[in-house]
Amino acid sequence: MRSPVATPLPDAALDALIHRLAPVMPEPEILANWPVLEQILSMKAEQDAEIVAHNYQVPLITAGVADFVGDSLAMARFAATSRASTIVVCGVHFMAETVKLLCPDKRVLLPNLNARCSLADSINADYVRALRIAYPDLPVVAYVNTSAEVKAESDICCTSANAVEVARRLGVPRIIMVPDRHLAGYVARKTGIEVVNSGGECEVHAKFSGAQIAEFRRERHATVLAHPECSEDVQQRADFVGSTSAMIQYLRKRRPRQVLLLTECSMADNISIDLPDIEFLRPCNLCSYMKSITPFGVARSLQDGCNQIEIAPEIAGRARRAVRRMLDV
Repeated sequence: MRSPVATPLPDAALDALIHRLAPVMPEPEILANWPVLEQILSMKAEQDAEIVAHNYQVPLITAGVADFVGDSLAMARFAATSRASTIVVCGVHFMAETVKLLCPDKRVLLPNLNARCSLADSINADYVRALRIAYPDLPVVAYVNTSAEVKAESDICCTSANAVEVARRLGVPRIIMVPDRHLAGYVARKTGIEVVNSGGECEVHAKFSGAQIAEFRRERHATVLAHPECSEDVQQRADFVGSTSAMIQYLRKRRPRQVLLLTECSMADNISIDLPDIEFLRPCNLCSYMKSITPFGVARSLQDGCNQIEIAPEIAGRARRAVRRMLDV
């Protein structure tokens, strides 16, 4: 990648980043990455761009260059209210699509178009149409972790944070929820609604097991937080089950001494920056797709304007309707 001409930032900016990342990253690693971070910050200002990052991104991105960090819904909400003309999405493909749906007039960049999602890739629009034929009277709820094509075939979207409320608001005893079977089971247990699901799962969260929780409870007496994309046996043994944003709220309020955080590894690193008094235990699981987003990829997308997200108008209109219905809940 060619090195763009960048206006050097004050030494204070680097010193502040070293101090902020001290709980999770050694100073030499920060110094080694500072030139590309400096380029990104300079290009953001020059191009009227803002960066939204998911909680699963590495601290060099979340603390180093991001203007906003949160879950997929919060990222899209921030982007929709941003005055910037360009939004760089440090997340996976469906997140960039969701931002584009809510910001059709903005330039939306994804640093790596191969940043897919195992859950989103587990279902397509044809499968949703087949479910509609098999269950013609049931509303279809699409998890936000789906492609725009799948959203377009659905009645309403949901996130892990609002899935229970979305299901309740529909006011019916039976629904279709795609694609995550574990989230569907969580909603069914919380609401008493019968949920037809498509059997998909996240390859990161599906790796956790109830046996792991039992071992850590026995040896370390750790507080266990699980994402609703984890299996039912994991959810039943956890102290708390919730979305990434709900987990962060729980930890800020409760401040447990030792935590087993059953989600993607980088989330614990990002929380440690602000809550260094909490010790996060392993295991955790890495998402290779999230890790395909790097500072160098961010810099390249800004420099070359590459990897723009575009959605066909006939799909975008219907998918946007499903997302906006979710936002109204």
